[in-house]
Amino acid sequence: MGKRDLQFTCSTQVVMVALVEEEKRVLVPVQKWDLQIPPSTQVIIAALNEEEGIGPTISELNKTLKNSRILVVDGRSTDRTVEIAKNMGADVVVQDGLGKGDALAKAIKHSDLTVDYVVFTDADYTYPAEHVPGMIQILEKNPDVGMVCGNRFSGYLDLKGLNYFFYLGNRFIAFTQNYLNGVWLADPLTGLRVLRAEIIRHWKVKSKGFDVEVELNHHVKREGFGIAEIPIKYRERLGEKKLGVRHGAEILRRIMLEATY
Repeated sequence: MGKRDLQFTCSTQVVMVALVEEEKRVLVPVQKWDLQIPPSTQVIIAALNEEEGIGPTISELNKTLKNSRILVVDGRSTDRTVEIAKNMGADVVVQDGLGKGDALAKAIKHSDLTVDYVVFTDADYTYPAEHVPGMIQILEKNPDVGMVCGNRFSGYLDLKGLNYFFYLGNRFIAFTQNYLNGVWLADPLTGLRVLRAEIIRHWKVKSKGFDVEVELNHHVKREGFGIAEIPIKYRERLGEKKLGVRHGAEILRRIMLEATY
């Protein structure tokens, strides 16, 4: 398929959106949107010892997405993560195993997937919820797009929020995924995603850890949908960082496994 330029009108703003399908990634510059009739959404947050970030994260989501159900999948935290999440009105389930992939598998079983869209975000307050309505709007206007991802590397890069070492690692992973599997994303490991709920209703998650991000990228493509990216701001996390060097090998292994399916 070739390149298509689409024009979305939201309130007084007009934003040009370039969708590049198949062998090129889709980068969509989006400002703030005004959704007159908000679609139904289910928010999923995987958390492990995130008492510093979980409160601000849920509070911001509640202000941005009216009447959205929020599900926190807890990895058996030893701090006040669960208490804070419940006090703020979120549903909480405890995952059976360990890792982000295991948490998302648990979330799929306990989420309301009769909604229109599912929002994945992290519990550490790094991803501003203000971007989510615009991501939903792209899906509303483009039936061929199945997932919209927040791209941390397009104009808002702040190395206080994103360690330079992890930035370089992400660049290498993006290149490897693009080269081996043809999934063209600038930020394949982003934690902010909005998907059509139908795409994950029957998704059998194979990954256990952070490699679930690249598995999801491939799953969306296999379901026959395109993936869009929008530039987002990325804040310094609240709390201790979980992603380490050892996870890079796990992610690269998943990319190679996906290439064989």
